[in-house]
Parts: sequence; C-alpha cells; structure tokens
Amino acid sequence: MDYFIVVVTTVAGLYFHWWLYVRIRRWMDRDLALSMAGKDERKKAYMLECLDKARAQKVKRAELAAWLEREAAGYTD
Repeated sequence: MDYFIVVVTTVAGLYFHWWLYVRIRRWMDRDLALSMAGKDERKKAYMLECLDKARAQKVKRAELAAWLEREAAGYTD
C-alpha cells in the first residue's frame, strides 16, 4: 500500500508540474503577442489571432517572436 501512495503522489506531482509549465508558456506567448500590439485593441485581437495561427502551423518556439514581429509589421487598420 505504501508503494501505491508513493506512485500516485509522484505521478500527480509530475502531472501538475507539466500542466503548470504548459500554462506558463502559453501565458508568456500571449503576453509576447499582446506586447507587440501596444494599446490598439483591434491590433491586440489581430495578434491573438496570429498567435492561434502560429500554434496551428506549429511554429517553433524559437521562431515565434520573429514570426509574430513579421505579422505585426504586416498589420493594417
């Protein structure tokens, strides 16, 4: 029974840390996209759409900032 408790708590702890890591990465990506939009509400919505598009295209994390900058530069009102 002791091994079962150790295994369950270890698995739960690992899952929680993975979940937290993924959440923080998503928050950082969202913050990056919004920081490129400034105070323009329409550009913020556009940048969030671009972030969703980048996720759908599976843009690598190392390339995400440059990809979002290109999309922000192409934004027109």
